[in-house]
Formats: sequence, structure tokens, C-alpha cells
Amino acid sequence: MAKALTATAIEAAKPGANRREISDGGQDGLFLIVQPSGAKSWALRYRAEGKPVKLTLGLWPAMSLAKARGSAAAALEAVKAGDDPAEKKRAAKAAKLDTDLSARDKVKTLIGQYDKLRLKHLKSRATVRRELDRFVVAAWGERDIHSIAKRDVIDLLDGIAESGRAVSANRVRAYLNTFLNWCVERDILAMSPATGVKRVAKETSRERVLSDDEILWLWQACDDLDLWGPFTRTLLLTGQRLGEVAGMREAEIAGATWHLDAKRTKNGRAHDVPLSEAVLEVLAGTTKIKGAGYLFTTTGASALSNFHRGREAVASKMAEIAEKERGEPVAIPHWTFHDLRRTAATGMARLGIPVRVTEAVLNHVSGTGGGIVAVYQRHDYADEKRAALDSWARFVVSIVEGKADNVVPIRA
Repeated sequence: MAKALTATAIEAAKPGANRREISDGGQDGLFLIVQPSGAKSWALRYRAEGKPVKLTLGLWPAMSLAKARGSAAAALEAVKAGDDPAEKKRAAKAAKLDTDLSARDKVKTLIGQYDKLRLKHLKSRATVRRELDRFVVAAWGERDIHSIAKRDVIDLLDGIAESGRAVSANRVRAYLNTFLNWCVERDILAMSPATGVKRVAKETSRERVLSDDEILWLWQACDDLDLWGPFTRTLLLTGQRLGEVAGMREAEIAGATWHLDAKRTKNGRAHDVPLSEAVLEVLAGTTKIKGAGYLFTTTGASALSNFHRGREAVASKMAEIAEKERGEPVAIPHWTFHDLRRTAATGMARLGIPVRVTEAVLNHVSGTGGGIVAVYQRHDYADEKRAALDSWARFVVSIVEGKADNVVPIRA
């Protein structure tokens, strides 16, 4: 009869060239397995329905001798009651495997992998991931990728377009198409369900510029909006890109200059934005979350987003103010936050500011700043940019105060 094992004996058990099994005389069916590598574990042998069965209990020393004997005794009691612990363990393992396999092919799981493996190399990573989460994960996150059909893609895009966001639908189509093609590359899908799906709407170059009345109403609408108000005014006064203003940090501002490093700009060129007194006054009045760093944020952990909702809040207030002023409903043509950038550029043209200076303000590298000029012209236009933005800010303030007719254009 085998001797009862002790902690000392287990510790002293040496590995051999082959796997060893050492029976425990202190508990029927229990034995210690010693691998050639030196690893040790516990197992139980018993018979169920007349057949020999082996049940792995756990690793030593995580499972002590006392715990191994207790687990073995409990398993044998279950066998006496007609249950088979080994079969239950296999069934549980198979169920977990099925669950894992199912979760592996969920849309939200795959988009997470796509973000880590593909999007991490792109400058537009944050934008693409935000739009995929906002529309695709929100609609299909829990669905198996293989259940997505072409009709699902069309319905998703049509729904976005019908909400008044046709351009967003086109962008989502492009992002989704690239993601699904990535799934095909990785042998997750045999074919992309977005194949053959056309753009929802034809896009034309926008020419929307806010009128002086609209600038007045927009400025007044911002009075009642704690976060979107200062953000919208900053867009209008600086003429900078939406994402750049949304991600503005206190650390980027030194005195009356806002510095964006190359990683923060669309064209990968570092950019200094002179801040007028009007902008500094707007920024000073923003409600800041302590320790966040971001000037425009709702969470403190990330930059402002959900621009569609913000624009709708400003536009709604504008309509109320216009109706109250005119004494009747006013049809204000649809505008976007990007149109504020175009409005600023157009406004500077009205003031006689040279195109090259305006392009420097906007951080454009095309047009008059492209080609050979971009290579050999290293003048940063710092003074000219400051003069231009100061003049534009004074013009906006004059509109708000009803003095726009008194503004004198800058001479070229």
C-alpha cells in the first residue's frame, strides 16, 4: 500500500526523464504528477459507469496537499451520487470555448482589434475610431460579424443620412469599408458586405459663409451655452480647424500665442496662432476641470466631441434669437462648425488682408503657399498673422456691438 504523502515528501520529489505518478496513501485515487520539467500537479483516478476516468485537480504548491485531498474526496462523493466531475469539467470548458469564439467575432471586439493593429499607425486614428464607435458599434456592437449583410450596411448609412448627416454617412461608409476589407485580409470574412455599396450622397464643395446677421445671432446664442458657447466663439475668432480647437490645452498657450506642434495639425506642420484680446477673454471665461489640461472637455480625460449635438444647440439658440429680433420665424440656412473657418477666411478678405497671410493664419500649404514658395519661403508671417486675427476679432466685435460699418479695411 502506498504511503501517505507529506509536504516534505512532495517537496523532495525529483523529476526524472519521464513523467512520474506518485500515489497518495492518505486519499484513495489521489496522486501527485511530477513532470520532467519539475512542475508538479494533482490528479484523481476513479471509475464512472465502469470506465476509468482521470480528473486534473490543480497545480502544486498553489493547491496544497490538504486541499488536494479535500477536492479528491468531494469528487468521489459526487461520483457516488451519480455525477461525473470530469465530464462536468469538460462540458464547462467546451461552453467557455464556445463563448470565447462567439465573443471573438463580435463587431465591437473586432473593431477594438482593428484599432490596435491598424488604426494605431494613422494620424486620423481618433477620428476614425470615434465614428466607428458612434455609428457602427452603437448599431452592431453585439452582433457576430458574419451576420452583417449588405442590406444592413445600406440601412445603417441611410439612417445616418436621414438624420440630416449625409456627409457623415459618406465618411462612415469609407471607414466601414476599410474595416471590413481588413476583416477579409485576416480571413475573418470571405467577402466584405460593403462591396458595391455606393456613397449615400454626392458631395459638393461647400461655400457657406455666415452673414453679419448670422454672426451676431451666433455670438448671442453662445451667451447661454457654458461649453459650446466659448468653443464656438473660439472657432470663429481663430479660424482654426475643428479638431485642433477641440483639443486645445492650457500647456499649448503661452501669453497671447497658441502653439500647435506638428502632431496636432492636419498637415503635420507646427503652427503658432496669435490670440486676440477677444479670444483671450473668451478662454478666460471657460469653466475648467481642475487637472484636466483641456480647455474644452466634459470628462476631463478627453477632448470635446459630439460636435453634431453642440452645433444643434448653438443653431437652436440662433433661431430663437433671430425670431425674437425679426418678430417672425427666420429660415437660417444649415451651417457647420467648419463653415466658421471659411467665414473667418472670407472676413479677412473683406478686410483687405493678403491671401498669403490668410493662408498662414489657416496653416494652409496649398495655393499661394504651395510649390516652390513652400520650399524657399521661410518667413513665418508672425506679425502679419497677429495683425490679421486682431483685425478680424475687432470686426466680429463691431458686428456684435452694431458698429461694423465703421470698420476700416487693412491696406494690402
